[in-house]
Amino acid sequence: MANHAKKNKRPAAKKGTFGRLFRYLFDHYGMRLIVVMLCIIVSAVASVIATVFLQRLIDECIVPGISSGMGAVQNLLVHILLTMAVFYVLGVLAAFTYNRIMATVTQGTLKHLRDDMFHGMETLPIPYFDTHPHGDIMSTYTNDTDAIRMLIGQSLPMLTQSVLSVLAMLGMMLYFSVWMTILVLVFIGVMLTISKKFGGASAKYMMAQQRSLATEEGFVEEIMSGQKVVQVFCHEEESKRDFVKLNEKLFHDGEKANQYGNVLMPILNNLGNLMYVLLAVLGGTLVILHAPNISLTGVDTMTLGIIISFLSMTRQLSQTIGQASMQVSMVAMGLAGAGRVFELIDQKAEEDHGYVHLVNAKKDADGNIIECEKPTGMWAWKHPHSADGTVSYRELTGDVRLEHVNFGYTPDKTVLHDVTLYAKPGQKIAFVGATGAGKTTITNLINRFYDIQDGKIRYDGINIEKICKPDLRRSLGVVLQDVNLFTGTVMDNIRYGRLDATDEECIAAAKLANADSFITRLPDGYQTMLTGNGAQLSQGQRQLISIARAAVADPPVMILDEATSSIDTRTEALVQAGMDNLMKGRTVFVIAHRLSTVRNSEAIMVLDHGRIIERGTHDQLIEQKGVYYQLYTGAFELE
Repeated sequence: MANHAKKNKRPAAKKGTFGRLFRYLFDHYGMRLIVVMLCIIVSAVASVIATVFLQRLIDECIVPGISSGMGAVQNLLVHILLTMAVFYVLGVLAAFTYNRIMATVTQGTLKHLRDDMFHGMETLPIPYFDTHPHGDIMSTYTNDTDAIRMLIGQSLPMLTQSVLSVLAMLGMMLYFSVWMTILVLVFIGVMLTISKKFGGASAKYMMAQQRSLATEEGFVEEIMSGQKVVQVFCHEEESKRDFVKLNEKLFHDGEKANQYGNVLMPILNNLGNLMYVLLAVLGGTLVILHAPNISLTGVDTMTLGIIISFLSMTRQLSQTIGQASMQVSMVAMGLAGAGRVFELIDQKAEEDHGYVHLVNAKKDADGNIIECEKPTGMWAWKHPHSADGTVSYRELTGDVRLEHVNFGYTPDKTVLHDVTLYAKPGQKIAFVGATGAGKTTITNLINRFYDIQDGKIRYDGINIEKICKPDLRRSLGVVLQDVNLFTGTVMDNIRYGRLDATDEECIAAAKLANADSFITRLPDGYQTMLTGNGAQLSQGQRQLISIARAAVADPPVMILDEATSSIDTRTEALVQAGMDNLMKGRTVFVIAHRLSTVRNSEAIMVLDHGRIIERGTHDQLIEQKGVYYQLYTGAFELE
């Protein structure tokens, strides 16, 4: 729960976010956006140009028709009405077209953004996920992309059309009357000032609402995943109080955002009504006084048609400004969401400067290693030599050595101090020590989830920094205490260890791990669907599946990280038997709290605060009567 406070510190949109988003849109949908822009222009012009014909309709048809009869102006009336109808139809078709296109552009852009985010996320190093709350990352996929959807699909088209419509209307107003246009410009200035004040405040709280929503969603996700713990420790009431606090913050931000947003439109509408009245008064006064009317076409007299057309545009103008002002907060929220999406996309991928690859191999009659395309049961390291372009091969045997390794997760705090150890091919090496002693850290370094600051780690004599990370990790099997099962069948979860494994190979791996007997008793056997991290299975059953998953990968080196510490003794015997089968013929690193599981190890390393303080076999360490002896005789589990 401590992570939730961090989410409110997420920054707003960075400079250049809009330009980057526009380039992103144009790169994927350039031609469609051009069509959309043309349609918006047609729609905006069509909505304004009709007022010109409204002025002609009144001054050239209605007024003369009243005095001399409609027969004299009938043909002109039909012509003007048909022309107006054509422009209105063009406007409707243009609006329909660009809205249809923008629906595709919006959803397509979100798809591309989510693809880019996920593809980029899969290249990120483990430290990124260790230092960023998972709920915060999930919010980027949901809340932030939804804000972008509103920005692209609604706000940008509406703002673009509003700007074009306002410019077109101002042009038409100047065409009709400069005096009345000056009054309109004064009111536009007042409207924009009010929109900036209230719209800016609404945008501020909208973004705060977005952050509060991310915090609340992360909290709910955390409580749901830990619901058993909540109920076991009777923490329901405390969880309710924590949720109420977060929900109150979300309510406050949402209330403020909507207060400012809801107040803005009525204010602008009333200003528009006031402008409408004043323009009617001004226009009527100019008509009564026969005052000269200055326009872009010259100096003339004010007519009834000009006043009515002007009032029609005024009503349309105030509505357009009001609608555009309501989008300010949506734009700010969308740009902030886009900034966070691009921030995730821009995260630096895990660096890999390795050039040694892992390949299937076999030996010819002369004992030379030959690379093969299909699995042969033998692995080799393929080492290209840049000097002469030749390639050499070295058989993978599973010899792992750490030489004077120093490491810290942060530069100012060293976790491992001068750690030196070796595991010969086929040996079982055990790490023993209290929580925080550095056991898991060593295995993280062998996997290159983190890189060491000093020293060397060699794998079959090769510095692991020279081995490509995917190839290095392919050669290592890992069974963790916390099992992760994915939504899918039992067979799918076992095959996760090697995607090209056949059903027969997966079943053989399950039998090796002692998992076949319970799997066949499931409702649909190996085709039983698992959901919720395999919640319908016991901890021991889930662990057996994870062992089968490692077995089907058939790695030469295994890392067993406290794989039996959270299961009962009877199940442990079954799991231990499965792991013993898995460990045969492999180099194995074992981290265990239960010292009974490491007795048969070739070497036991006792760690304390990142240092190896004792090493040897079980019998040797018992004879030394040191820390291991005290742990073994005092309790079979480390606390």
